[in-house]
Amino acid sequence: MRHWMIAHAVDDFYQGLVPASIPFFVLDRGYSYTAASGLALAATLGSSLPQPFIGMIADRRRMLWLAPGGLAVAGIAAGLAGLMPTYVAVWLLLLLSGLGVAAFHPAAGRDARRDAAGSATGMSLFAAGGSVGFFLAPALVTPALVHLGVGATALFIPPAVLMAVVLMRHQQRREVVHAAAASAGGRDRWVAFSVLTSLEVVRSIIFFGMNTFLALFWIRHHGASATMGGVALTVFLGGGVLGTMLGGRLADRIGEVRVVQLGSIMAIPALVLVRVVPEPWLGVMVTALCGIAINIPFGVLVKLGQDYLPSRPGTAAGVTLGLAVTVGGLFAPVLGAIADRSGPETVLTVLCVIPVVAVVLSAMLPSPDTT
Repeated sequence: MRHWMIAHAVDDFYQGLVPASIPFFVLDRGYSYTAASGLALAATLGSSLPQPFIGMIADRRRMLWLAPGGLAVAGIAAGLAGLMPTYVAVWLLLLLSGLGVAAFHPAAGRDARRDAAGSATGMSLFAAGGSVGFFLAPALVTPALVHLGVGATALFIPPAVLMAVVLMRHQQRREVVHAAAASAGGRDRWVAFSVLTSLEVVRSIIFFGMNTFLALFWIRHHGASATMGGVALTVFLGGGVLGTMLGGRLADRIGEVRVVQLGSIMAIPALVLVRVVPEPWLGVMVTALCGIAINIPFGVLVKLGQDYLPSRPGTAAGVTLGLAVTVGGLFAPVLGAIADRSGPETVLTVLCVIPVVAVVLSAMLPSPDTT
C-alpha cells in the first residue's frame, strides 16, 4: 500500500499548493481578493464535481493509466500556473489541475482497495496519505514562494511526474492479479451509502470549520500570536493524520461501523475541551486529541463506502473522497457569517454541537457483512 499512500500524498499536495500560493498571486500579481477566491473556486470545481462521474467510468473500464495520468496533470498544471502571465491562463491551469485530482481519486481508491485486500488499515493508510500531502503543502510551498516569487510553483512539478511513472509501473505489475480482484462483487446498498455520504458531509463541515477558524479562535480567545495560532492548526492537522491511521487499525479489530460510531462520539468531548480549556499550551495538546477524534472515521468511511457499493468502488471513492468532502466545505461561508457576527468563539461552540448529527447518522449504519 505504500505506493498508494505516497501517491495520494503527492496528489493532494497540489490541492494544498493552491491555497498556499493564492496570497502570492495577490502580492506578486496584484490580484483582488475576489480574483483570488476565483482561483480557489477553479481548483475546487475541477477537483470535486467530476469525481463521481469519473468514478462511474472507472468502474466500467480498467484504465490503469487514469490515476498516474491524473496525478501528473495535477502537478504539471499547478506548477505551470505560477509562470502564466494572465489571470485567465492561471485560472484555466488551476481548473486543469483540479481535474487531474478528480481523475486520480476514484481510480486510485478503486485500485488501492484491490491492493488492500479487504484491510481497513490499508485503506486508512491510503486516506492518510492525502492528509499528509495537504499538511506538507504550506510548509514547503510558502518558503519557496517567499524567496523566489509565485513562479516557484514550477519547482514542484518533478514529484508529480516521478510519482506518476512509479505508479504506472506498479499498475502494470498489479494487472496480472486483476482477474482475481475483479471477481469480488455483491449487492450495492444505496440507502446505506446515502447515510454514509451524509455522515461524511457532517464530518467535513467540522473539519473545514476547524481548519478555517481554529487559528483565529486561538488568536482572539487566548490572545495568542499568529504563530501560536498556526502551531495549534498544525497540531490539529497532525493529529488528523494519526487519527486516520488509528481508525483503520481499530476497524480491523472491532469492525468498521463501530469505529465510525466511536469517532463520532469522541468528537463531541474533544471539541468541547478545545472550546473551554483556558490555558493555550494545554489547549494545544487537546487540539491534537481533537484532530485524532475527528479523523478516526475518515479512512474507514472510504472503505465502508466501497463495502456498501462493492460493484462500484470507483464511484464510492469519488463520492467519499471528493463530492461529500467538498459539499461539507461549502458550509464554511455559513460559519464565516457566524464568525463575523459573534466571533470565532461562537463558531467553535456551534462545532461542538454538529457531531450530534454524526452520532445519529452513525447509529443508522448497517454492518457491511449483513445483507
